[in-house]
Amino acid sequence: MISIITATYNSSKEVLETYQSIKEQSYRNWEWLITDDCSTDNTFVIIRELMQQDNRINAFKNNNNSGAAVSRNNSLSHAKGDFIAFIDSDDLWLPEKLEKQLFFMNKNIDFSFTAYELIDEQGGKMNLTVDTKQSGFFTYEDMLRKKATLGCSTVMLRRDAFQDTTMPLLRTGQDYATWLKLLKTGVNAHLLNEILTSYRIMPNSISRNKFKKAKRQWQIYREVEKLSLFKSAICFSFYAWRAVFRK
Repeated sequence: MISIITATYNSSKEVLETYQSIKEQSYRNWEWLITDDCSTDNTFVIIRELMQQDNRINAFKNNNNSGAAVSRNNSLSHAKGDFIAFIDSDDLWLPEKLEKQLFFMNKNIDFSFTAYELIDEQGGKMNLTVDTKQSGFFTYEDMLRKKATLGCSTVMLRRDAFQDTTMPLLRTGQDYATWLKLLKTGVNAHLLNEILTSYRIMPNSISRNKFKKAKRQWQIYREVEKLSLFKSAICFSFYAWRAVFRK
């Protein structure tokens, strides 16, 4: 079984479409564990209604607005699957995403991710793709230098390969910090070089704010990974170069 992990906040306009993309998966042995971070719209009402319609869904709600890391960790604490997959509450999966990735991982792979495409707020294609030029696998050192983007909604993990899959309690960048934590154990992240996810770019997203992204990247190097100033500068230079020149 695959445990699908989602954090949501004010996603009432998108979460039904996200659910539909999960429901339409060709691989059907999954559970969806979705934690709402005190939405101020009717997101949680929608999720509760979905839970009544589909017994594979379990919905939870934080007591206080606490951020995506706390929300995902709550969902992770209830996971029962052999594999863990992540999807954000406004992203979409292509119908064969889980089936193809599971087949890929059954070749003794513990950590995988896929290429993805970008869509706009309305779901229109932006004609931009990510992680389609790379191949093979990526180590901890590779990801310090951001040799792949490794989108959260594309990741799948073999649950028993890791003692701790919880995310560091960061307001932003917690997914990247988690991948570094897992890769530091010696496991590599293997790329299934096929577009199987649609990543939605929302207005005011941190993905659109290059200064905030750069600041977050530096903080992870220095405060989470505890890299030296020299190594942080080297890794950051790779990150900056790829952010500017990678298609």
